[in-house]
Formats: sequence, C-alpha cells, structure tokens
Amino acid sequence: MVKFSKELEAQLIPEWKEAFVNYWQLKKQIKKIKLSQKSKQPHQVLDHEFGLSIFYPIRSLARNISNKLFHSNSKTEIIQVRSKSMEDGDEEVYQTELVQLFSEEDEVTVFFESLDGELNKVNQFYKNKESEFLERGEILNKQLGILLDLKRVLNEHRRKPNAGALSLSRSSSPARSSLCSESSANEISTDSQIDEIIAALEKKGVNFISSGTRKKPKKGKPKMAVRMEVPATTPTRTITAVTSMLWEDLVKNPKKEGAGDFISRKKIQCAEKMIRGAFVELYRGLGLLKTYSSLNMVAFTKILKKFDKVSNQQASASYLKAVKRSHFISSDKVVRLMDEVESIFTKHFANNDRKKAMKFLRPQQHKESHMVTFFVGLLTGCFVSLFSVYAILAHLAGIFKPNSERSYVEIVYPVFSVFTLLSLHLFTYGCNLFMWKATRINYNFIFEFQPSTALKYRDAFLICTTFMTSVVAAMVIHLLLRASGFSPNHVDVIPGILLVIFIFVLVCPFDIFYRPTRYCFIRIIRNILCSPFYKVLMVDFFMADQLTSQIPLLRHMESTTCYFLAGSFKTHGYETCKSGRLYRELAYVISFLPYYWRAMQCARRWFDENDLNHLANMGKYVSAMVAAGARITYSRQESHLWFFIVLITSVVATVYQLYWDFVKDWGLLNSKSKNLWLRDDLILKNKSIYYMSIVLNVVLRVAWVETVMGFRFNMIESRMLDFLLASLEVIRRGHWNFYRLENEHLNNVGKFRAVKAVPLPFRETDSDG
Repeated sequence: MVKFSKELEAQLIPEWKEAFVNYWQLKKQIKKIKLSQKSKQPHQVLDHEFGLSIFYPIRSLARNISNKLFHSNSKTEIIQVRSKSMEDGDEEVYQTELVQLFSEEDEVTVFFESLDGELNKVNQFYKNKESEFLERGEILNKQLGILLDLKRVLNEHRRKPNAGALSLSRSSSPARSSLCSESSANEISTDSQIDEIIAALEKKGVNFISSGTRKKPKKGKPKMAVRMEVPATTPTRTITAVTSMLWEDLVKNPKKEGAGDFISRKKIQCAEKMIRGAFVELYRGLGLLKTYSSLNMVAFTKILKKFDKVSNQQASASYLKAVKRSHFISSDKVVRLMDEVESIFTKHFANNDRKKAMKFLRPQQHKESHMVTFFVGLLTGCFVSLFSVYAILAHLAGIFKPNSERSYVEIVYPVFSVFTLLSLHLFTYGCNLFMWKATRINYNFIFEFQPSTALKYRDAFLICTTFMTSVVAAMVIHLLLRASGFSPNHVDVIPGILLVIFIFVLVCPFDIFYRPTRYCFIRIIRNILCSPFYKVLMVDFFMADQLTSQIPLLRHMESTTCYFLAGSFKTHGYETCKSGRLYRELAYVISFLPYYWRAMQCARRWFDENDLNHLANMGKYVSAMVAAGARITYSRQESHLWFFIVLITSVVATVYQLYWDFVKDWGLLNSKSKNLWLRDDLILKNKSIYYMSIVLNVVLRVAWVETVMGFRFNMIESRMLDFLLASLEVIRRGHWNFYRLENEHLNNVGKFRAVKAVPLPFRETDSDG
C-alpha cells in the first residue's frame, strides 16, 4: 500500500505546492509527540515489587467499560476550535484550545498551532483563487456577450446587397449615399437595430474609435468602429500592426477622421478562438482548485488520524468539523461555476454536443504502453549489435586509417553525422523529459503542450533508438556494398535515400509515428524561420536555443545538399562543393542564422513586452555571431591579426554567455542566497550537483579554444575531433535545458501560476480610444 505522503506528492499541483498542507512537517511533529511519550514511560513504571498482578487484565477491562459507559461524551471535548474574524472582516482565522491536559502538552500545543496555521493558509489561498476565477468568469461572460452581439451585427450586415467587411460605421461616400437612398426604407429598421447593439456594446466595454468625441461628418451619421485587441501572432497581423502604428504616429493627421477598424468574419473567428481558449483555461483552473480542496481535506483527515493513534485520544472528530465548516470545503461556488462553464461551452462552442465539449474541457491522456518500452529495449539491442558489426567492418576495410581514401570521410561522414547528432539531441531531450517528470517540473504547462499528445520520455527514446538503428543499418549496408565491388556512384546514393525517407516521415500526413509531435515541430521551425513576424512563445525560443548548438549539423546539411544537388555523387568528386565560392560564403550565413533567429526573437519580445532585458539578451547572440564569423575567417587565412580578433571576440562572447547562463537562465550566482552562490529554491536536494554543473558548463563553453589552437594531426582525426566537439556541445545543451526549465518552473511556483493567461479580444471601457 502506497503511503499517503507519496500519494500527495504525486497528485499535488506543482505550482501550488507551497499552498498545500505541509503534511511532512506535521508528521515530524507527531513523531516528536511519540518520542516524548517514550521518554516519559520509564518514570511511569508500576510500583509492584513482584511484577503485575493476575487481576490486572480484569481491572483494565473494567476500566475500559466504565470509560465507554460514563465518559463517552468527554472525548469530544479534548479540543475546541474557534474561528475569529480579522479586522477587515474578509479573513477568518482558526485557533485551537486544549480543553484536556495532555502528558505531552508542549508538543501537542505546537502541533495544533501548526495545524491551525496550515488550515488558515489553505483557507486563505482557496478564497483568493476562488475570487480570482469568479472574476475571470464574469469577464468571460461579458466578452462572450459582446462576441454574440457582434456576430449578430455581422449576420445582419451580410444580408444586405454588396455587403463587404463590416465597419459598424456610416460612410459618407457618394456611392454609399445613393445606395442608401434607394433602399432607405428597408434599412432604417436594420440601422436602428445596429445602433441599439452599438450602444449596448459600448456599455459592455467595447471600445469604439472616436466614441468619446463623436463628430458629425459632412454627410451621414456619426462614424465609429469597434476596436479589437487581436494579438499579432502571425506575420500578416504583425505587419498590419506595425504599419498601423507607423501610420497613426507618423503619417496620419489627427484632425482627419480615421478609417475605423473593419469587423470581418476572420476577426470574429479569431476573437471566438481566443474566448474559447480562455474558457478552457478557466475550466482547467477550476478543476485544479477542486483538486486542491479535496487533497487538502484528505491530508487533514490523515494527519488527525495519526494524531489520535499516537495520543490515544479522539481529537480528529472535533477538528474535522471545523475543517468541514471552513470556506475551502463548504463553498460550492467553484462547482457551480464549472457547471456554468460546461453549459456555456457546450452551447456556444460545441453546437450543443456535450461529448465534443468535454474533449476540449477534459482532454483524456493516453496511457503509456509497455510496447513502447519493449521496442526501446529491442531497438537498443539492435543498435548495439549493428554498431559492433560496423566497427569490425570499418576496421577490416581500413576506412579510418590515416592513408585511407578520403572520399568516405568527405562524402558519407557528413550525412551520417547529421543523423547521429540529431539522435544524440533526441536522447538528451529524452533524458530531460525523464528528469523533469522525476522532479515534478511541469514542462507541458511551460511549453503549452497538449497533455494528450505531448511526447513522453519513453517516446523520445523510441524515436532516438529508431533513428540510430536505421542509420547504423544504412552504414553497414553501405560498407558491405563497397566491399562487394559495387560502383561508388551507386553506393553513395544510400545516405541520400536515407535522408529522403526521413524527410518524408517528417511531413507524412497520415496519423502514424507521432503526427501531432511532428507537425508541432514543423510549426515551431516555421515560427523560428519567420522571426520576428510570429509571436515568440517559450517553446519557440527554447527550440531556437537548441539550433544554436547544432551549427555543425547545419554545416553538414549544407555539404550534403551541395553534394547531391550539384550531381557530385555521379562523378564521385567531393572537391566540387569544397572549392566553390558560393559554398564558402554560405558557411558564414549558416553559422550566423541560428544566432540571427534568436536575436530577432529577442527583438520581437522587446517589442511586445517593452523589457530591456530582451535587448541585452539580443546583444549576447550578436556577440556570438561576431565570434563565429571571426573563427571561420581565421580558419581560412591564419594570421596574427585574425588570431587576436578571434581571441578577443570569443572571450567576450563566452563571458557574456556564461553570465547569462548562470544569472538569467539558471537564476544562480545569487550572493544573498541562503545556498552559497546558488538560489534560495532548489529542486535537487544535493547542492554539489549545481556546483558541478556550473564547472561543467564553463568547461564545455570554452571548447572553442581547440578551434583556435588547432591540435590536429591528419584529416581523419580532424573530422573525428570535430564530431566529438559537436557532440559535447549537444550534451552541454541538454544539460543546460534541465536548469533552464527548473528556473522557469520555480518562477511559476513563486507566483502560483498554474493556468495560462489567455488574452481577450475586446478592450474594457476605461481604456483609451
């Protein structure tokens, strides 16, 4: 049977852990009561000189019967729990008084004082969260009412002939005036209805352009338009927002009337999607609060039963009555609001289909299958066996000898290195998922993944082992065909075929091999490539950071693409790409691109959030771009001048990166922390791990020293050393990932942030027009 402490640890909400009952501390205090009883037992030995009497069991039985008959009501009066209201009247505080004296009175007093503190903490936290969710529910009802009215106005507008996008305004153009004169009788009633809805919308909080100072144009009625707060999450919206801002600030004459915001069906759909997402998050938050209430109730029950067992008293009944009267148990507002959200969502977002609504509100998580674990073990065994075969064949063929043919290393090595580095990165990501789950870091919430389709660590290991087994199998087949005397022109096509197969699997439209994860990956890469036009989410810049550690992989992809597209595999000549000017210039571009994407993301976040820290972070990636360009130039034209340029730029970039790693990304090196040069809150219990991680990150960050000093002997060793350094950088990034998400998780915990804040489309009435 699983202990309740472990069950509570597994089920509690990680971001609200500090607000839960401190069950473990209360257990320690009960142990102190038990130890105090044991220490007093030697002084209570009976004064019988020759041991216990034979009549002792009879006297004991008679005492128990008399206690049950004549003192049964006194057991309920061991403690009294009183509730007191504070001066402001909003906060209710519980305080326990001991009616009966205990032999361990000091320890019992401390226990009940702690228990009162936990009850007050839980009660107050529940009240705050409940009021927060109730307020959010009222705002969403208001937003939904505005949306339904706007949809009604749009439908009325679409019934008119030649109706385009709705501006909720009266144009004074001659064409529109003549149209209105021809059908004025039919439109008077519709216009009056729109006027009534516009007035109602203004009362509900919709902000109209020029609504505060309505000026009569020369012809027609006052001109006004609804303004929506639609986030600029796509390139089209971003460009529109920027051009609109520039138009209003630089070009537009304040004296002229604005054109107004047009309300189209597309905008309505976007607003509906935002409100639907807000309802889903509200329902999720209410479910978490309900879980919070039930778990704390069970915790109070369990700890009081332990107290009764240790003290041989019946105090739990009196205290549990007070717990059940407290707000976090007696209040039914959360349950009623959940029912209301279910009915609203079913009616307006699921076409009265409750089953469909529940798929959004309560997504079911897929159970982990043992087949995944089986295939991970099977493919791992296949990989080890095939790699052993490849090592033996490569040794017999003498491929990696200094005087061997260069074509294998120059042609085959880049392609297989791409898959190997990618598989290594997947393996480190699987290790990250395993550690995040083991340490209760809510990575699905941080990355905004759907729990039903999010990748588990076993799934990551399955993808990794599948990759590596396929790659090593292709390498073995390639070597066997070369040894059998097949033409190199045909044999060298095998890596290209493998690349095409993996690209096809990545974009395959069929629901096989983790399609939601594959499409999510493609969407994230699209957002990165189009930086800064897409709104930057946590998962976007996290993936962009991964790409900054995979520059060698991108360089190998460049050489592989050139080799196959230029037709070099037909002539078996690898010098064609190496000597080309375009290829050499693209090396700069590819080395710059990951840092450029990341810098553009920082610029976009600064634009959205107006936080100067993002500009400082952008400077880190700019310094990395300069250092990377200097190293490439030095590798092609070695001179003392370039050596000093590389040394200076690389040192500056490395110090910049290390500072940002430790202080900003990991939250460490806090001189005022109670943990020496770390931070106050640590998830890992062993502090030495953090110090070792700091040293390891420093060592792996300065691996560029090898590229400057050039400790190389021949071409084979040079390629192997490059691959080793690239692998170490991938390992460093996987090591960095854990502490980056740990710091993000602790920030969420510090703010009790367990539900995503979804922006709403309509402004409040107190906003400026």
